[in-house]
Amino acid sequence: MALRTTALLCLCFFLLLTEGSLNEDPGSLPIRLSVENDLSNMAPEAYSSSVVEGGVLLSALRRLQEVQPDFKFTVKEDPNFGLFLESVNGVAGNENEQTYWEILSESSGEYTRLNVGIGCYRPTANEHIIFRFSTWSKK
Repeated sequence: MALRTTALLCLCFFLLLTEGSLNEDPGSLPIRLSVENDLSNMAPEAYSSSVVEGGVLLSALRRLQEVQPDFKFTVKEDPNFGLFLESVNGVAGNENEQTYWEILSESSGEYTRLNVGIGCYRPTANEHIIFRFSTWSKK
């Protein structure tokens, strides 16, 4: 009986200590997104989204797609490299046409290509992510 009471008291104490932390929403970080198409005369499109602290870019895109009817994207899973961005707003990359969606991070006018895909990249607060439809040349 004493053991059961001690166990229940320990459990209650643990629940009291963790009550706030289990229900707290991790910090939400705002990010900016731009969609550019170097191959057409379309004006760049600007969006805002958010990602939970430590969350990945894919979750911010899904969140944006849920609330913004004019933003759509698709991903494709490669068995060796994981998820990659296949299309944005109905425009898809094409290997035969040598087109793809380049993903960049912009900071103070400097553009950096992401070194991982949308399923792994963790944006920072107020980061500006650019999806640029581009071509590549075969070597």
